[in-house]
Amino acid sequence: MKNIFIKISLPLLSLALFTNAFSPSVASINPLVEQGAFLNIDEIKTNHNQNEPKIKKIMFLNITGYSSSFDETDDTPWITAYNTPVRDGIAASNILPFGTKIRIPRVFGNKIFIIEDKMNQRFNEHIDIWFPSKEEALNFGIYYDVLVEILE
Repeated sequence: MKNIFIKISLPLLSLALFTNAFSPSVASINPLVEQGAFLNIDEIKTNHNQNEPKIKKIMFLNITGYSSSFDETDDTPWITAYNTPVRDGIAASNILPFGTKIRIPRVFGNKIFIIEDKMNQRFNEHIDIWFPSKEEALNFGIYYDVLVEILE
């Protein structure tokens, strides 16, 4: 199969899209990926210094917020599915394994989140960010098709 190369230049990021493979979890979110494209991490160029984590993969997901309120969680609202206390920097996902570090530059800049919680089974293409209060989670709202960096 012949690769088709399209380069999109952004201020700090250069993405290369190819048409020979794709990630199914990304395909349902990004129309470019639905056509058979994937993001080649080897072609990503950023202004990272040596101490910053490397980007392993990029996905386009919906980002929402949640809190430890009883109507949003199970009977242990202050404990994650990974059996750790909830705290700033915790995220929930059904498609990424526990311990995965992610960054959501468009929404949170360089802040790194760790996947330590799970969402309701009906949410597969989402990342849920923990907030200290239900009001903060509701005010956060929902961000559609956001670039999420999966870190090494």
